[in-house]
Amino acid sequence: MNNFNALAALQAYIRFPSVSTDSSYREGMDGARTYIASLLADLGFSVETVATEGHPILYAERLVGESCPHIVLYGHYDVQPPDPLELWQSPAFEPVIKGGRIYGRGTADNKGPTIVHVAALVTVLKANPNLPLNITYVIEGEEEMGSPSMPQFFDAYAERLSRADCMLVSDTGSPNTEQIVITTALRGLVELELKLKGPKSDLHSGIHGGAVCNPLHALSEIIASLHHADGSVNIPGFYDGVAKIEDWERDELRHYPMDLSEYQSMLSVPDLHSPRGFSPLEAVRFEPTLEVNGMGGGYQGMGTKTIIPSEAFAKITCRLVSGQDGAHIQELVVAALLERCPSGVEIDVRRGCYANAYAVVPPNKSELGAAMASDQLKSVFRASDNAIRTHFGSAPLYLREGGSIPVIADFKHRAGLDAIMVGLFTPKDNLHAPNESFDLGLMDRAIATFTQIFRTIAEGDSSI
Repeated sequence: MNNFNALAALQAYIRFPSVSTDSSYREGMDGARTYIASLLADLGFSVETVATEGHPILYAERLVGESCPHIVLYGHYDVQPPDPLELWQSPAFEPVIKGGRIYGRGTADNKGPTIVHVAALVTVLKANPNLPLNITYVIEGEEEMGSPSMPQFFDAYAERLSRADCMLVSDTGSPNTEQIVITTALRGLVELELKLKGPKSDLHSGIHGGAVCNPLHALSEIIASLHHADGSVNIPGFYDGVAKIEDWERDELRHYPMDLSEYQSMLSVPDLHSPRGFSPLEAVRFEPTLEVNGMGGGYQGMGTKTIIPSEAFAKITCRLVSGQDGAHIQELVVAALLERCPSGVEIDVRRGCYANAYAVVPPNKSELGAAMASDQLKSVFRASDNAIRTHFGSAPLYLREGGSIPVIADFKHRAGLDAIMVGLFTPKDNLHAPNESFDLGLMDRAIATFTQIFRTIAEGDSSI
C-alpha cells in the first residue's frame, strides 16, 4: 500500500455498480465487496466474508494486543439505484471529477467515507506498522435495503464485537464542508403498507357511482385522519415517552450554520411548517413523524377513464426518537388504520420492518454523559473533537440526526457499543438522487482528521 492513492481508490470503488436491491447488479456487488476486502487485506487485516441469505458481510480484524484500545469501524458497500438515469449529467458508475467534486453513485454514501477511513489507516500504519490499536471493520452489503442480514450476523459475531470499546462511523451528514457535525442520535423507523379492496373489479362510475364506496375516497379519508391541522400525528399514544430535549442540544442547534430562509430555499418549497411548537430545524431532529411515502390506485393513463377503482394503496413510514418503541408504535398505527377504515371496503395492513432510535450522550457536553461513559469512550470523543478542530478550523457541533441507520442501534443493543458518528456528507452531495457527489477538499481534510483520531486513540493522549 506504499503507493496508495485515495482518489484513485475511490474511482475504482465507484465503478462497481453495487446496487443491493436489484439482482441484475449482483456482479457489481461482488466486485465492490472483493475490492474493499483486498484493500483491507493489503493493510494486514484478516478478512472474513460472512455468508448470509442475501449479500455477504465483510468482517475484518487487526488485533495487536488485549491491552490496546479497540475500535469498530462500520460502513456499507451497497448503494442506491441510479434511477432516473436521464437526470444524471454523467454516467452514474463512471466517476467524473468537476469543480472540486467527484460525481458518481455511492461517492458520498458510503464509498467516499469508507475510502477516507482506509486512507487514514494507510497513513498511520505506514508510519507505525505496530500501531497499538485493535481495529475491527464491519462492511455490510444491505444497508440500503434495511440491513436484513445483520440480525443473523449479530447472532454469530456479537460476542466478538463486544470486546471492543466503541464504534467510529461516517454515514451521517454535516451542513457544509466547513462545519462538521458529530451525530448524537438517529431516528428509528417503522414501515407499513395498507391496501383497500372494494369491488371485485373496476366499475363503471356512471352505473355504480353513489352505491359503492370508492377505495380511493376511503384511502384519502384514512390518510387525512392521521394528522391534526398543525401537522402533528393524530394517533393516541404516539408521543408517549418521547425523550426530553436537553438545554445543551438547543445551544448546539443555535450554532447551526443555516437559517430557516436558507433551509427553505435549499428545499425549494413555498413554506415550512413544524408541529407542536418546534422550529423546522428542531422538528427534523427532536420530533417523531408519520409520513405517507406513496399512494395510488385506479386509472393512471392519459385522458379520463370513468371508473370506481377496485383497489387503492398507501405506503407509510414513521421516524421515531429516543423513548419510543418501534414495535409499539407500529401496533398503534395499525390499530388506527383498522379503526378508521370505512365499512364499504376491506383493509389489509402489511407490517414492514421497525427499528428503534439510537442516542449517545456526549461526555464532553453533558454531566450525565460524562457519568455514563467509559474512559475509552471519553477518550475517543475527545480525540475526534480535537482532530476536527485541528483540520476543519472549528469545533464540531453535537446534534441529533433526522435520518435512520437502524443497525447502529443494533450494535448498541447486541454488542453494547456506542458510536461516535462523524458526518462526512453534505446537502450538496445529493444522496439517493441523481448526480450524487463528494467534495474532494472535505475528503482530504477528513483523511487527515481520521489519521489523527486513529493515532491519538492508539497513543492514549486525547486531552483538550
